[in-house]
Amino acid sequence: MSENESKNENEIKYNCCAKSTNRSEQERKNLINRLNRVEGQIRGIKGMIENNAYCTDILMQCSAASAAINSFSKDLIGSHIRGCVARDIREGKDDVIDELVSLLYKLMK
Repeated sequence: MSENESKNENEIKYNCCAKSTNRSEQERKNLINRLNRVEGQIRGIKGMIENNAYCTDILMQCSAASAAINSFSKDLIGSHIRGCVARDIREGKDDVIDELVSLLYKLMK
């Protein structure tokens, strides 16, 4: 498989919808760094399982990883509302409100 084919495959894999968000390089870097920390926590939990760590110790690490991903999600929602939603409302695209309400319903399950 050529490098171009691999790149196109990745674009298809992650380009799940027609909309996209242009983020500053700093915002993108901050989001990736936070996700890398969560990924590290998950790898740490996996290592704990492999090393037969005590259940409560693993559960505490799971709780920390869950809190980290929840914090990431809250920040991303805030950024989405302040950026994408506000922009679309200013441009008269009120359907973004229904989209946001639908998203919040899904996240609050």
